[in-house]
Amino acid sequence: MRTTFRTERNVFTNKDVFKEGYDPDEILERDEEISEYIGYLEDALFGETPKNIIVYGNTGVGKTVVTDHVTQMLSSEAERRDEGVDIHVVKVNCGHHTSSYQAAVALVNEMRRATDREEIGKGYGFADAMDMLYSEVERREGTVYVILDEIDFLGDDDQILYELPRASANDYVERSHVGVIGISNDYTYRDNLSSKVKDTLQEDEIKFPPYDAAELRTILEDRADKGMKEDVLDGAVIPKCAAISARDSGSARQAIDLLREAGNVADADGRDEVGEADVDEAVTRVERGRLKDGIRDLTAHGKCILLSLARAYGRQETPLRLKELLPVYERVARGAGSDPLGEHRVRDHLADLTMLGFVEQRRTNKGRAGGQFYQYDLSVDAEAVFEVVSE
Repeated sequence: MRTTFRTERNVFTNKDVFKEGYDPDEILERDEEISEYIGYLEDALFGETPKNIIVYGNTGVGKTVVTDHVTQMLSSEAERRDEGVDIHVVKVNCGHHTSSYQAAVALVNEMRRATDREEIGKGYGFADAMDMLYSEVERREGTVYVILDEIDFLGDDDQILYELPRASANDYVERSHVGVIGISNDYTYRDNLSSKVKDTLQEDEIKFPPYDAAELRTILEDRADKGMKEDVLDGAVIPKCAAISARDSGSARQAIDLLREAGNVADADGRDEVGEADVDEAVTRVERGRLKDGIRDLTAHGKCILLSLARAYGRQETPLRLKELLPVYERVARGAGSDPLGEHRVRDHLADLTMLGFVEQRRTNKGRAGGQFYQYDLSVDAEAVFEVVSE
């Protein structure tokens, strides 16, 4: 047990390079995607109407970091040239703004913050918010690229994707052009867009494949060089982190998290060498962290239903039929200060929780006497549920 602060760490020189928000100086193992991006974006440098782009790929494969990198390159190149072309980039995360209206308000406020002006509230209608957004775009007198990260969260509300590409054609802006870049984890996202939006967007697509083990090793070696002391890693550590992540998801984020946590395990033990056993412990830690993040992202009632199952599981009362779960859930919901949902909505939430892997649904057949029915059980660590819900 430590009783004093250390003057030196055993493993790390800079933990920041392992954080999710870290902006690397160089983008590794994405040359083809960067080249494709540049080809689509450079029309704007010649004063032409910007292309609309949708970027697809799983979580952690570099979509957002490459988008930020290439659009920064675009803005810098426009400043360097003497043609008088101004290019501006504004970005919002639709995971935090889940409707076209919320996204429009967020875009207005991002642009106002950039010029130290007062932000707008949320008391406007969608049309008013779009009018203010067009005014902000027009103030730039150039090309404005709007980046909608995690665009999937807009769901069926695709009105902003219909309006923005038509801004010039409808004379909402006269001195500026608007291009849209959407970033999606869902390869079927376009299939769910309305016909009018598809016709308006006419977007180009860039697809980011999962990283393979060799690519992940390159990325991990770079982060280790920047953030860890020399010779602290056993030779098998980076290959093992890369192989696990390549098999699971192809996510650089997962691989980096594994390497960081393996280093944390060794560092906490006071050791100056990270070994394979530390990676094994890191896998457990990272998986538990991802589970907790998933629980945090649930709706309030989703958490109540999951907590109800966790409590029943702790009392060895699972699996439960819906009629047995409902009174438990109702007590939990009221205890959390919420009005309980009806049976139909609880069933919908259970279906979602099953799809997400939090709940196991079993079909039981009791024959003619008992009939067929579903039972529900917890399929994740109950302690993780208790920890997150009690936060």
